Amino acid sequence: MEFINAVILGIVEGVTEFLPISSTGHLLITEHLMHVHKSDAFNVVIQVGPILAVMLVFWKDILKLLTDLRSKRTRDEFIKLTACFVLTGIAGLIAKKLGFKLPETVFPIAVATIVGGGVIFWAEWRINKKTFRDAATWSVVIAVAAGQLLAAVFPGTSRSGAAVIAGLLLGLSRPGAVRFAFLVGIPTMIAAGVLQIKEAISAGQAAELMAPQAIAAFTAATATAWLTVVWLLRFIQRRTFIPFAWYRLALGAVMIALVVTGTI
Repeated sequence: MEFINAVILGIVEGVTEFLPISSTGHLLITEHLMHVHKSDAFNVVIQVGPILAVMLVFWKDILKLLTDLRSKRTRDEFIKLTACFVLTGIAGLIAKKLGFKLPETVFPIAVATIVGGGVIFWAEWRINKKTFRDAATWSVVIAVAAGQLLAAVFPGTSRSGAAVIAGLLLGLSRPGAVRFAFLVGIPTMIAAGVLQIKEAISAGQAAELMAPQAIAAFTAATATAWLTVVWLLRFIQRRTFIPFAWYRLALGAVMIALVVTGTI
């Protein structure tokens, strides 16, 4: 059962990490329903999988950013992605120094999940008549960094969701917003993962990083994250984020009901 539970958590992480529905909330409710609580080392391992998956999906873009800096457009995007990553990192370190930490209780995440659904509805209404572009501006850089920080401070927000919505509100097309948010999320998640791995090793959890259950969960998270990102990139070509807003409202209501009834 422990092995199966690990794979289930890996699948949940992979499916929800890059959708605007909060991976934190889904993992927390899944752990509560299965009556398990995984170590920090395990959580680090399943978060590495989605990083690898999104790098595989965008490998051509990453290669171009690293090898074609003579192109003005590529160089401009590289600078803006780097600036967004640095802003996010600085703000994240400040938040950590101030003692901000994601709670491990369901109710506040349920509330944030519902609020996030409302924000998506509002954002889609606001951007309905805008003219979109694919290239990010400096205002987009700042807004995406702020969106990622918001997700780090408030549970249930969704890092990718906040970043994408911020880009949309400032005029990026859906494909452009998703691409920028995911590309800047790669170094952000890698940096966070390295710090978490270091903390896990310092806490004596090094062996757990390579445990069979952790490896199985990593594999499941990588595969499902890759499939999810590929699906999402196709989905947004013709659809809005409204279905995710409805999903968040329903999920938040279910989570509150489970808390009120004492199920979790």
